[in-house]
Amino acid sequence: MASGLASLEQFLERAGFDRAPWLVAAFGAGIAAWFLLANHWQWLGLLAACGGVALGALAALRPDGRFPYLRQALATLALMVALGCLLVWGKSAVVGTPAISRPMVTVLAAKVIHRIEQPAEGRVRLLLATRNPEDGRAIRVRVNLPLAQDNPAIAEGASVRLRARLMPPAPPMLPGGYDFARAAWFSGLAATGSVLGEVTVTTPAEQNSALRRSQRFLSAHVRSNLAGSPGTIAAAFASGDRGAIAETDDEAMRHSGLTHLLSISGLHVSAIIAAAYFLASRLLGLWGWLALRVRIPLVAAATGALTGIGYTLLTGAEVPTIRSCIGAVLVLGALALGREPLSLRLLAAAAFAVLLLWPEALIGPSFQMSFAAVASIIALHGTARMRAFMAPREEPWWARGLRNLAAVVLTGLVIELALMPIGLFHFHQSGVYGALANVVAIPLTTFLSMPLIALALLFDLVGAGAPFWWLTGKSLEALLGLAHWTAAMPGAVTRMPSMGQGAFALFVAGGVWLALWHGRIRLAGLIPAGLGALLLTTLQPPDVLISSDGRHVGITGEVPEELLMLRDSRSDFAKDNLTELAGMAGETRALSQWRGARCNPDFCAIRLVRGGRSWDLLMTRGKDMAAERELAAACDRTDIVISDRYLPRSCRPRWLKADRRMLDQTGGLTIDLSARTVRTVAESQGQHGWWAPPPAFRAGPRPAPPSGAATAAEPAPTPAPAPATTVPLYTP
Repeated sequence: MASGLASLEQFLERAGFDRAPWLVAAFGAGIAAWFLLANHWQWLGLLAACGGVALGALAALRPDGRFPYLRQALATLALMVALGCLLVWGKSAVVGTPAISRPMVTVLAAKVIHRIEQPAEGRVRLLLATRNPEDGRAIRVRVNLPLAQDNPAIAEGASVRLRARLMPPAPPMLPGGYDFARAAWFSGLAATGSVLGEVTVTTPAEQNSALRRSQRFLSAHVRSNLAGSPGTIAAAFASGDRGAIAETDDEAMRHSGLTHLLSISGLHVSAIIAAAYFLASRLLGLWGWLALRVRIPLVAAATGALTGIGYTLLTGAEVPTIRSCIGAVLVLGALALGREPLSLRLLAAAAFAVLLLWPEALIGPSFQMSFAAVASIIALHGTARMRAFMAPREEPWWARGLRNLAAVVLTGLVIELALMPIGLFHFHQSGVYGALANVVAIPLTTFLSMPLIALALLFDLVGAGAPFWWLTGKSLEALLGLAHWTAAMPGAVTRMPSMGQGAFALFVAGGVWLALWHGRIRLAGLIPAGLGALLLTTLQPPDVLISSDGRHVGITGEVPEELLMLRDSRSDFAKDNLTELAGMAGETRALSQWRGARCNPDFCAIRLVRGGRSWDLLMTRGKDMAAERELAAACDRTDIVISDRYLPRSCRPRWLKADRRMLDQTGGLTIDLSARTVRTVAESQGQHGWWAPPPAFRAGPRPAPPSGAATAAEPAPTPAPAPATTVPLYTP
């Protein structure tokens, strides 16, 4: 024991400044722990444990004490974990906005805060400041206005009166799905919905800010000079306006791993700042008087920083853009001071600055992907072998070009490996050919498309931008062609069922260890990463997926590569959620069209064979009343009953009754019949403000029957409506 502690002490002593980024890692761990732990008692327990560790370590830091570096590490790491937990807890308490209590149709008197034009979706999205119709508190709501009802007078600052259908921000539809309610809680959004009828402008808006006018003018100017899909992409690059991008193009960019190019973030901000820094340093260097009196790198860095800040404001100042701007400005500061511009310490400082402002960003894919990509680049190019491979040497130009190309391809592959677990965890899919596509797309965008857009806008001042717009269009056509070609390749997208938090935590732990240490010790990070990959190979889709309202049910395993669905949904949202969480490509079939199911207008019954036994399922899908006696008899012969309505207590299936009463408490469900386990949305939410704490949940009113107990029974009969002794299955 003592020898092990001594070895650890020596290792920490040798690590030097490499220890510093781990403080930010601990800070992030405290933020993540607040989201993972269920309630304030557990949060307080974490803080108490951190305080105890820190106090114990500090008390042992005497001048003659043993293991000073180890005790110092324990104290500082514990304090950073506690600080991260306290920060996100405090921000949640200060900015968290409770949602409206129920769906409603109401008339709102509101002020327009933000207007987002989305012609590709046929709508304008409005962010409104108004009063909650229930209790009169000030809230913000987001509504969609059809383009046919749009009015240019509905601008930022205008007071309007409108009738809208409002909904509370939706929690995950299924376990592992996107949690919009959590995002809305931190962004101060209390409801979303759609406008019904015309919007009346009661007070016209004052003149919009210069930035808003510039952004819209720039977007419209770009699209007027460049038609079609290239024009919409160019407008996104120039002004951050993605609303006109066609769904087919957006999907192709997503499936090819190039969708990050459409979001103004690190690549775009870095390209703009780098161009401004390069031009300023070269042009100012030609002015001898200035070069002799001031530090040109310092002036060039200030020019690049101001340019990046201006571009960030012009493109809407979204959180990912601000985050990228902060990181780029820190790099400029390092350049101006003559320090290494890309290092793990600098990356850690940027991450710490972002998390201080937006601690909730830690659990989002944008933060994770951007910092994982940069960390993987720094870690790869910091290895001795990579430095030796890229070291300058006497060689022909073609050999140097091949070496640089190999480095770019290798860097792209490493980035893709780093981002793949994040994509699988959040989106349940990952582009297989994304690394190769980015090898072409990133240089094309950075060194051709964006400079051409800048030149076209510059020469438009004298009416000579047409040739540059033509070249811009050709470069963006090449980008879109690459995206569509890559997305259409066989196996272009890897889809997997929802990854558990344990597997993802192993990937994160392994990745952080690989990135933050140097030398052979970093290879220890392959152990948790390898365990995470091993867990991925064991992932199986759930047998039954039930949406939070009980209307949508998906069944896997009956038809290869197809999902059986209870209802033919007109909602792509429901279909996409069910297929993504099942790890499927999107092919669905109505349960009523499957020969193994028996359906009438009100009910569907199906028998599934899983885990060596048969399971009988009964699902409601109609709106008529049902005979209570017949319904109760059918439930008695059924293992699982699923309904979007409140079923009578006389309905007592053998294992699970997932009706509206239960789903109101648990949220959506996924069921693994072989393991006889049920996952709920509620179990991942805890008592955070965006989710009401549900009561304890038991799988069913009776214990599961022994294996084979139901194998001889016929599938549960499908009840039909009866004129007498009926019970209304009511959905409010």
